[in-house]
Amino acid sequence: MMVAGGRQRVAVLVREGVLPMELGIVHQLFGNARGAGGAPLYEVASCAVEPGAVPTDADFAVAVPHGLSAVAAADTVIVPASHGLDETCPGGGPVPAALVAARARGARIASICTGAFVLAAAGLLQGRRATTHWLSCDRFAARFPGVRVDAAVLYADEGDVLTSAGEAAGIDLCLHMIRRDHGAAVAGDVARRTVVPPHREGGQAQFIARPVPEPRDSSTAAARAWALEHLDRPVTLAGLAARESMSVRTFTRRFRQETGVSPQVWLTAQRVERARRLLEETGLPVDAVAARAGFGTAASLRSHLQAAVGVSPTAYRATFRGP
Repeated sequence: MMVAGGRQRVAVLVREGVLPMELGIVHQLFGNARGAGGAPLYEVASCAVEPGAVPTDADFAVAVPHGLSAVAAADTVIVPASHGLDETCPGGGPVPAALVAARARGARIASICTGAFVLAAAGLLQGRRATTHWLSCDRFAARFPGVRVDAAVLYADEGDVLTSAGEAAGIDLCLHMIRRDHGAAVAGDVARRTVVPPHREGGQAQFIARPVPEPRDSSTAAARAWALEHLDRPVTLAGLAARESMSVRTFTRRFRQETGVSPQVWLTAQRVERARRLLEETGLPVDAVAARAGFGTAASLRSHLQAAVGVSPTAYRATFRGP
């Protein structure tokens, strides 16, 4: 169901001990999604079992204006984490019941971080693939053996039920849902407004055990910027290293330290992203998309897109290209 103007309703389920950042993520990202002419694409409502002041895990409460009727009216329901309660969340009670009822009438249900425990306790993840914060994955798997836990991803999309890892992965999940609903251009605009990366694949590892340098300290940034401007041309590792006046070995090591992946993996991901945008936003033939994204041939594009998102270029365009 939608409100006037075609906006989709998003209900954010607030529970005692909610993480304020996760609550804010949903409002910030979905609230910034705009269609043609700047019209909002979503109406976001915070709700709780009882409206009113709800304590967070910080030293302040949040005023929640809506009760569970907002869940009953929503197209999408998102459950942020409440670390103090999630791992002992009972299967019964008003929250799981509201989620089950929402899913039964066709609403999309999603969780951020340990909010996945709430979805699992409600029985919504049985037999499905799911993720949660890496620190809680073992406990999650022990408590819910019928759920296929994937501790190595940022988010898991099962169509009507989605789960994400830690707080930052909630950003990736929300952008993914916006992208799925309205395409890459809208999601990219939201990302730019929020100053976050427009897209990280759900299959990317959720935890890298090393600090990530600030962008101003990056020694490979100029090479990456050049590569992004020349994706349609042959880009070699030696050429990238030369742009930074480094040996290939030093460049590769520093690139991995700064991005978490090898230059080749990064370059392929950028080309896939370019191809996805072209498939969504243009009517170019698949051969032309492949050339502009740097894959050279339609067969190469098909292989890489299949590996990244599991569908062919034609199927991807049919699903995600806007009207």
